Amino acid sequence: MEMDNSLADKEESCYDNAEAAFSDDDEELNNKTTDNGKKRDFRFHPIKETIIEEPADITPYLEQLEEPLREKVVSLQKESDMESQCELMQDIVEQILEDEFDSEQLSILASCLHELFKHHFRGEVLPEEITDESLEETVGKPLYLIFRNLIQMQEDSNGFSLLLDLLSELYQKQPKIGYHLLYYLKASKAAAGKMNLYESFAQATQLGDLHTCLMMDMKACQEDDVRLLCYLTPSIYSEFPDETLRSGELLNMIVAVIDSAQLQELVCHVMMGNLVMFRKDSVLNILIQSLEWETFEQYCTWQLFLAHNVPLETIIPILQHLKYKAELRLQREKQHGDTIGCTPVLMWPTEEMVKMVLSRPCHPDDQFTTSILRHWCLKHDDPLAEHIKSLLIKNNSLPRKRQSLRSSSSKLAQLTLEQILEHLDNLRLNLSNTKQNCEYPHPPPPPPDPHISPDHSALYSKTALSPFQ
Repeated sequence: MEMDNSLADKEESCYDNAEAAFSDDDEELNNKTTDNGKKRDFRFHPIKETIIEEPADITPYLEQLEEPLREKVVSLQKESDMESQCELMQDIVEQILEDEFDSEQLSILASCLHELFKHHFRGEVLPEEITDESLEETVGKPLYLIFRNLIQMQEDSNGFSLLLDLLSELYQKQPKIGYHLLYYLKASKAAAGKMNLYESFAQATQLGDLHTCLMMDMKACQEDDVRLLCYLTPSIYSEFPDETLRSGELLNMIVAVIDSAQLQELVCHVMMGNLVMFRKDSVLNILIQSLEWETFEQYCTWQLFLAHNVPLETIIPILQHLKYKAELRLQREKQHGDTIGCTPVLMWPTEEMVKMVLSRPCHPDDQFTTSILRHWCLKHDDPLAEHIKSLLIKNNSLPRKRQSLRSSSSKLAQLTLEQILEHLDNLRLNLSNTKQNCEYPHPPPPPPDPHISPDHSALYSKTALSPFQ
């Protein structure tokens, strides 16, 4: 009994000083802070795998190195200070540049450097905050000493060829060295205007081709570091236009991994003139390739395209490639929805544009032609009427030719009188349905109440007709 009373007293004491009240916003914020005043971060953070660094075992390679190069590599292995490592790396480079150096030692040396500096190729390359000072700090790695010596040398010198051969050997063992070179040439002040070094490097590799090497390096960068990919994009497009502006492959690499913030950053670069990703002679082929990409990739592509000052007449033929999926199970998923969604609001109805739109085959699931004709009716009715009139006259006066099997592949490019009339009939039906739907958007007003004065009855009937009047 005494135990029950004591429990009852405890329960009452729990509520003696407690008053029912809603929690205050300030209290909630305070509750989310730790004892030391820092806010707790409740966002999801993926668990990072702990990488255990094991000492690099280069013993088999050291036995094949000649003195004094072996001694310098051993010292480099024992040293942990970054500045001291850079000094030793510079000594190794100078050793290579000596006249008596045996070029057959390059492959063995590359194997040693690859094992010693594996950790340089892990994690993000760019600093968290990008400033001139932070960029210069990131390009102070020992391996980057090879890059720095190359930009200071004449390309026709023997030493230049030896260092390129060393990079080529390293590239076979560590392909990431390619985009690290691109980063150094972009970030280092000492390398300003020296981007052509990458072309020499590409030709010195076993690939021997600038385009192939560039695509492989950008792909490796895409898989490792998307921030770095976006950082390199403006300089890659400006320095290698022949390799990039015709490449749908490179554009797809970029739009496949960027998020909305990175897309906005690239669009800003385009609008400021720092980045050109499309030009008139290749934009159509790239946009046609993009029709096979994922939805967000198409969206990013069109946002980047719209930021450029490319005449829309250049891409008129793409209208023939826009398709809707007709299968019942995919009725709600349009094949080129993002491209189609971007197109109507862009286009001014020139005669060639109207011809291309009307050349699309009529299909019950394809509302593109009807929607764009309706859009033009509302915005540009006079020029649209003139162009349709001109096309009707031209097609009516042309003699009809029997279409051969060979011309079936160009069916989309043909414009017949029947096609024009069928599209116009679809437009007529659409406008008729819209008109019928708009005649009585609300139920008719109720009869006037005899108990309400005539003035108030008139006011009541007006407000009952439509809330928008």
